[in-house]
Amino acid sequence: MTQLSKAVLAEALGTFVLVLGGCGSAVFAAGIANVGIGFLGVSFAFGLSVLIMAYAFSHISGAHFNPAVTIGLATAGRFEMKHVPHYIIAQVLGAIIAAALIAFIAGGRADFVMAENGLAVNGVGNLSPQGYHLMAGFVTEVVLTAVFLWVILGSTDSAHQHGKFAPIAIGLALTLIHLISIPITNTSVNPARSTGPAIIVGGQALAQLWIFWLAPILGGILGAISYKLVRVHHHEDA
Repeated sequence: MTQLSKAVLAEALGTFVLVLGGCGSAVFAAGIANVGIGFLGVSFAFGLSVLIMAYAFSHISGAHFNPAVTIGLATAGRFEMKHVPHYIIAQVLGAIIAAALIAFIAGGRADFVMAENGLAVNGVGNLSPQGYHLMAGFVTEVVLTAVFLWVILGSTDSAHQHGKFAPIAIGLALTLIHLISIPITNTSVNPARSTGPAIIVGGQALAQLWIFWLAPILGGILGAISYKLVRVHHHEDA
């Protein structure tokens, strides 16, 4: 296998585990009466999934697992633009396979019915856990994806002396992002994560999927541009 093919496979596997860990915890463990893990547990499940996969695959692919991150890193000059499509295709495929697996396992319960908001789909309006409208959800996704890029770019910066701890910072950042925004959009900040469940569930989730491509990608680009501005000013001041 070429280095690119290995990196692409690592992206698919890492995104698969991200969706399986995060969305799987929401489907299987969040709502169990009295013992369910709730929003807090699901938030940590997403953060831990990214953390462990970053340690597993960062030396192979850079551990993006997210089209918005890939595009953001390319915007910041940290990733070759020509490889962006390869990574995005792999990430989306990994997410779809994970969502299909979650649906298959969930169907093992005799009383399982695929709801319109099933498989932890992202959404606004009646698909928002707390009924937030489109603009609130869109702005939330843009801002929090930008924040996520700041943490990724800062913790992996060549000027940073503690880069080996970057997956911890990135995982905790994703946990915080989920703690803020699960009630609003069920938290995307990742178009691949949104695509997998939406394709399996269909209906309104699929109709709203454009939001969770456009907003995170816009946030990733804005996060990359603003980080570059801060970084340049920092070195000029130094």
